[in-house]
Amino acid sequence: MAGKIKTHKGAAKRFSLTKSGKVKRGHAFRSHILTKKTTKRKRGLRKIGYASDANASIIKKLIPYK
Repeated sequence: MAGKIKTHKGAAKRFSLTKSGKVKRGHAFRSHILTKKTTKRKRGLRKIGYASDANASIIKKLIPYK
């Protein structure tokens, strides 16, 4: 008997799904030690990224109800 799947809480906090089913993600290297990074680099890190197709299928299994 197949029951409910538990959501991976670590993945749930990091990823979300778009309406078309893409996996939205944030950028790394944006939390601290920002003084040495250029403004242009930090501005680019603000933009939303999308997970690659190879990783997206794995992430979707971790967040089944999102």
